[in-house]
Amino acid sequence: MYRKEIVLRRHPDNPIISPLDFPDVDAVFNCGQTMFEGKTLLLLSVCPRDGMPRLHVATSEDGVKFDIEPEPFITQDDTPMPWRDMDTWPIDPRVTRIDDVYYIVRPIQGPACILQKTTDWKTHEFIECIALPCNRVASLFPEKINGLYYRVDRPFNIRTGSMWISSSPDLINWGRHRPLAKAPFSSCWAVDKIGPTPPLRTPAGWLMIFHGVLTYAGGGRYSLGAMLMDIDDPSRIIGHSKGWILTPDAPYEFMGNCQNCVFSCGAIADVEKDLIRVYYGAADTCIGLATGKLSELIELCLRDDKA
Repeated sequence: MYRKEIVLRRHPDNPIISPLDFPDVDAVFNCGQTMFEGKTLLLLSVCPRDGMPRLHVATSEDGVKFDIEPEPFITQDDTPMPWRDMDTWPIDPRVTRIDDVYYIVRPIQGPACILQKTTDWKTHEFIECIALPCNRVASLFPEKINGLYYRVDRPFNIRTGSMWISSSPDLINWGRHRPLAKAPFSSCWAVDKIGPTPPLRTPAGWLMIFHGVLTYAGGGRYSLGAMLMDIDDPSRIIGHSKGWILTPDAPYEFMGNCQNCVFSCGAIADVEKDLIRVYYGAADTCIGLATGKLSELIELCLRDDKA
């Protein structure tokens, strides 16, 4: 590798999940991530060589070696009409646990966002379409704030790719839309567009991993940064990484279906262990794991914002 690792460090077993873990798959990449019954659970975006993309559940005792359910958890056939015909790209899921329910936000063609939920990761329920095109990355906060649900999303058109925040009384009807962070953001690595993941509660505020895109003459580079929001008023940013915390630098991040790309749909934090884990898609082909100290990432956000 050519660049110094900043807070996040790649696991030596990377990529930890690849197309070789399936019988006949072209790619397994951007995954939702959470803890379930003491295990790490990933909701994998899987693209078969000769069929429709689908989502599979994978679980792990140690967070590195995963058991992958052979049957898909979500497919296009599970989506009710009138959305089913548009659900041709069930990938990039964001997973948020609120109380004992796991909510899944994912894009359908357009793209728009649909909301699903599960309590057991064996069955799931469709709730509603919660964002009009073009919006594919809505990310829910894991608890109500001042009696309301909150989310960060990224409405997108040809001129902007910035993040907004909104609130809802019921997870279905969203309003009070406010701009949160505008691209270009956080120095030159996140110029063209930025996008959120589900925020994590920490003692210092809501911590959110986000992606940023910079376009070169040879194509785009997707990197990851971090942001802190006020715990009582998440529309207020109190710190963010000035530069990226993970950028493509390994062969499996350069070579694949979307070259020069690291992309995460979430992160898992353990305050007691002072640990953050980020499972990320590498070149839209396989999955890597990067870990670091939660306190160091928070300190970086607060320090860089004052630099």
